[in-house]
Order: sequence, then C-alpha cells, then structure tokens
Amino acid sequence: MRILIIRHAEPDYAHDSLTENGILEAKALAEYSEKLNIDDCYVSPLGRAQKTASYTLEKLGKKAETKEWLQEFISYVDLSKYKDIEEAYHKQVEEEELKHRHAVWDIVPSYFYKHPEYLEWKGWREADIVRYSDTAERYDQVTQELDKLLETYGYKRENNHYVVEKASEKTIALFCHLGVGFVLLSHLLNISPFALWQGCCMLPSAVTEIVTEEREEGIASFRMLHMGDTSHLALAYIKPSFFGRYCETFDSPEKH
Repeated sequence: MRILIIRHAEPDYAHDSLTENGILEAKALAEYSEKLNIDDCYVSPLGRAQKTASYTLEKLGKKAETKEWLQEFISYVDLSKYKDIEEAYHKQVEEEELKHRHAVWDIVPSYFYKHPEYLEWKGWREADIVRYSDTAERYDQVTQELDKLLETYGYKRENNHYVVEKASEKTIALFCHLGVGFVLLSHLLNISPFALWQGCCMLPSAVTEIVTEEREEGIASFRMLHMGDTSHLALAYIKPSFFGRYCETFDSPEKH
C-alpha cells in the first residue's frame, strides 16, 4: 500500500485557516492531485488542514474522514518546574504566559547534539524532556490509531513490522501537520521522532510518500520514496513557503 502524508498549506494560525498564499498552494495541490492516484482521504480536524484538503477533495470528487489523532502533535515541558533543562530551549519568549511552556520538539542544536539519547530508536523515551512531559503518551496514542487504520487495509503491526493479512495496493492521503507528520513517519520507519523533528522539514502543502515493501511473503515494511515533495508548486510557479524552517544564517530576519 501507499501512504501520502500531506502537510497543510501556508497557515494563518491566528484564524486556524490559510493565508492567501496558502490558498494558492492548496489549489495548486488540487490541480496536481489527479497524478497522485489517491483512493481514500483522512484529514485533521484543524481548520488549516481541512481547508487544504477541501480543494483536492472537490477536484477528485471525494470525501474525507476526519481523524482527531491527525491534529498537530502538541506536548509541552514547563521550565518553571524543570530548571535543569533550561539550556534546551531558546531564551527569547515574547508572550509572558508562555514564558515557561516550550514545545518538546523545539530544542536548540547546542543541547540536542550533546544528548545522543534523543536520536536513539527507543532511547528517546528515557530522555529528560520526554520524562518531563506527556510526549511518549501522546506519541503512543497517535501511532496506535495509525496502526488501527492500517489494520483495516490488511496490515497488522507485530514486532516493529507489519504482518500482511490481506495485501493492498491502495493509496491513502493523510492531510495533517508538520509535527504529527514526523510522528507518523518515525513509527513507520522505526526511528526517533526527534531525529525527524530536528533534522527534516516538510514545507506547507508538501507531499511525503511512503510505500510498503514485501520482500518476505507476509511481512511488510515501509520505505519512504519522497519527503516534502513540492512539485505541484513548481508547476504553478509558486515559491515554497518558509513556514516550518528556521533562519539559514543567524543575521537573517527569519525565525530563529
């Protein structure tokens, strides 16, 4: 089977919708969508993902099932309680009410690369930031729901791979968000989510493609063919959005 993880287009976070540029991105994706050979669609309940999916669904004449577990992956650590990991986070926080709350994946590189446990396939669960938050619990909730969905297509997870109860060549599209997209990928590929959160990016409206490989009869594993493909934007002469990235050089005006 084939899974497409599609990040929402450029977001208007204040209104949980899309910017004008985001609407252009979503429309470009819709025009390209016939080439993706999508069978079934699933979408996050959040407005920016729903809006992104709506153009593709209209183009393809399909409906999508809303899945709560596809909403953005949010887990915070409170630095007012855990002073020993203050060095993990950027010190500039503008909003007073968020002074002590930091997203678990938003770690500065100087801390991250001093702690190799965050890169370990299973060892990340014992890392301080994970122990000080509900990251592992939320991760398990999301991935368990993903496995329930895959089981309906004939793939049952056992011992870190999938037993093929009934082979499928269907393509499913998951319209969701950057953080949760990497949670899904880390589970399917058996790697730490922190490795993806820190080392990879899927720009707004990008398409990531993962397929099963059945090299041994009855045993399927997943392999990623493309991450963050924005071919639809290139065809529409739209420059990919910067959302999800950080500054390329420290003296640039983009987000640090």
